[in-house]
Amino acid sequence: MFSSFGNHIKVQIFGGSHEPEIGVTLSGLPLHTAFDLGELQRFLDRRAPGNSPFATARKEPDQVRPEKGLRVIDNLAITTEPHITLTIANTNVRSQDYKNLRDVPRPGHADYTAHVKYGGKLNMAGGGPFSARMTAPLCIAGGIALQLLKKRGIEISAHIHSIADIQDAAFDPLDPLPPVDLSFPVLNPDAGKQMQQRILAARKDGDSVGGVVEVYAKNCPAGLGGPMYDGVESVLAPIFFGIPAVKGMEFGAGFSSAKMKGSENNDPFRMAGTAVVTTTNHHGGILGGITSGMPIIARLAFKPTPSIAKEQLSVSLSKKENQTLSITGRHDPCVAVRAVPVCEAAMAIGLLTIIMEEQA
Repeated sequence: MFSSFGNHIKVQIFGGSHEPEIGVTLSGLPLHTAFDLGELQRFLDRRAPGNSPFATARKEPDQVRPEKGLRVIDNLAITTEPHITLTIANTNVRSQDYKNLRDVPRPGHADYTAHVKYGGKLNMAGGGPFSARMTAPLCIAGGIALQLLKKRGIEISAHIHSIADIQDAAFDPLDPLPPVDLSFPVLNPDAGKQMQQRILAARKDGDSVGGVVEVYAKNCPAGLGGPMYDGVESVLAPIFFGIPAVKGMEFGAGFSSAKMKGSENNDPFRMAGTAVVTTTNHHGGILGGITSGMPIIARLAFKPTPSIAKEQLSVSLSKKENQTLSITGRHDPCVAVRAVPVCEAAMAIGLLTIIMEEQA
């Protein structure tokens, strides 16, 4: 199964959680575009499973493999064709953990809707193409985009904004800076410790918790995007919503702006030398779908992991009768933790798509 987005730059993600491999084909980059494979691998390592007590115990190296359209010289990959493909091998799979889920779907997961849509045509072991593992190929595309945007002076970073009801400090909306510790990326270490305790408590109880990731891009030039469906939000939103477990998002003040007066929500314009800036950033760097030059700030809400050990109510699809389900296997107690680099990747590939299309 393939999942794709983009026009001038097209991203096509393929594979499944328990298939031999997962990967991405990226089309539209100019010939002779170069990126560092070592830097890309370090970015992928931040998302990789099995490296934290707050993530799934499934251990995967997630070693990126250039397959097509690239020449590699001393760890530098250079595009030689309009379409490039990179893959990651799936090596640590335990499909037997998912055998009963073919008949008894997990509440909150795509097991049931995938059965309705595709019948038995998909390999749903490990969640198949609906698994959070499919964010690894997105991180390949986004990791490449991060390097290319960095050459333009555009910086992107993210942090865990909240876990359950525990909230981190928010990014400075006028000058956001990345978290210092990327192993558990928060701005307030005390809040981070509370989050960790909450996640471990949920895991011990056979449960899971949700969270919010806040992501920014700064030094984007003003004037990118357009009105309505050509707007920056309109380009980024489907990429963000394509991340498994994302159930909501907001830009700038987002839903809080609905509680404000116009005089409170409006961001006053001022001159900073020859540049136009705003004294606040409730608009999150986007006005009328067009970048203002202020930092672009978005927040993505991740639901709790559906795969939990607690007994839940479900049904047997073959017997057409009610049944209970207790899920075994290896699952993230909170997907928001490993989603931080995924949000950075989504922001990066979306912005690169906009920039390249406007240049074209």
